Amino acid sequence: MPVVLHGPAYSTYARTARLALEEKGVSYELQEVDILTGKGHEPAHLARQPWGKVPAFEHDGFGLFETFAITRYVDEAFPGPSLQPADVKARARMTQICDVIDSYGYGAMVGKVFWQEVIVPMQGGTPDADIVAAGKEGAEKVLNVIHRLMENGAMCGDAVSLADLHVLPPLDYYLMAPSGRDAFAQRPKLEAWWKRMSTRESVVKTRPKLG
Repeated sequence: MPVVLHGPAYSTYARTARLALEEKGVSYELQEVDILTGKGHEPAHLARQPWGKVPAFEHDGFGLFETFAITRYVDEAFPGPSLQPADVKARARMTQICDVIDSYGYGAMVGKVFWQEVIVPMQGGTPDADIVAAGKEGAEKVLNVIHRLMENGAMCGDAVSLADLHVLPPLDYYLMAPSGRDAFAQRPKLEAWWKRMSTRESVVKTRPKLG
């Protein structure tokens, strides 16, 4: 059975799963589930993901949801370059960075700043300045923490890991928003990391198309 990923191409979390699949060289089918039009709450998708979120994943009759679980499975179930450090401390750092993005980064960078400054104007509305300010405050704290935790050329050492694949999609959207365009100011390690990561084949191939 082929690998199937359910979720829209514009989703940061679906993109993280796709990045893992691309980095491992796994052939997969992306089945679009447009959660912005309510498709996530249709019975077929709720059977895959009880909360109607994305992505959901299938391989050989095995279903899985939650992005970190999916990306770990992809790394461990398929051949290719390892996306998890062998060293226990580096692996713990990887998990920590993924959790920081999930708990504090996504909501601030995407849910608040990107949504208000990019999506709301696209829909003809006016951004809520208070939401943007709160989002930027949270996003900047997240980026400060990640910049402090980074080691060498990648998030957890020299090699790309799941941490890099979790940080990149929400940061990509944050950089599209006016309030996020100075994200690399005073963060040289993060800027150098972005320059390397943004041209990787997996990143270019999964870049979302907006509008």
